[in-house]
Amino acid sequence: MFVSLLTYTPEAEAVVATAARLCYSAVDCQALLKRSEPADDRRMISKVLAIGHHGVLEHAVFTFAAEGVSRVLTHQLVRHRLASFAQQSQRYVDFDGGFEYEIPPTIAEQPELAARFNEEMRRLAALYADLRAAGIAAEDARFVLPNASHSRLILTMNARELRHFFRLRCCRRAQWEIRDLAKFMLKEVLKVAPAIFKKAGPGCLAGACPEGEMSCGAAAEVRREFADLGASVT
Repeated sequence: MFVSLLTYTPEAEAVVATAARLCYSAVDCQALLKRSEPADDRRMISKVLAIGHHGVLEHAVFTFAAEGVSRVLTHQLVRHRLASFAQQSQRYVDFDGGFEYEIPPTIAEQPELAARFNEEMRRLAALYADLRAAGIAAEDARFVLPNASHSRLILTMNARELRHFFRLRCCRRAQWEIRDLAKFMLKEVLKVAPAIFKKAGPGCLAGACPEGEMSCGAAAEVRREFADLGASVT
């Protein structure tokens, strides 16, 4: 898996803090921006996060590239409807030379099952190539491609939706591949907007585990994990 933060709102924390100030000020936007100082912005964002005035976070937008991710993962991603996606098409892109794919760790660690899994991927690749050679359009030949096949995409989310995404997908109960993606994305945004993403991560960072009886039971360990990641919980 490869994840990269391609672009983001310039001065994202100043923009969010200014939007928050505007709601309570008679001063115009340009004047508010001139008054913006990083330390004051961080304090304003901390206040915004504490009182739940999260609408102003939507003014900061982040765009990522992700490669080497399975169709299993991308089908989960599109459930986040407040995000925008551009994904490599299996209709217009040919895979006559074979396709790369993801093998789950639980399968990879069992040599006999891993061998059978890899053989099945080769068989499907051969069938795909035969279909294309017979003149079958890629849009129909793709029906034999598995969920394991790799894809590429660009995704864009605003900061509010990202915090929601991290809350759900950084949780240990999330599927392992999308959890890995979420952690990579969180690492990237913490580098450029640490105040906006303070305490971002699974729900247990901010209090009791929201999963109730379905909790992983390791909240303390999870908090240490994300503290090491840089998502301070203090």
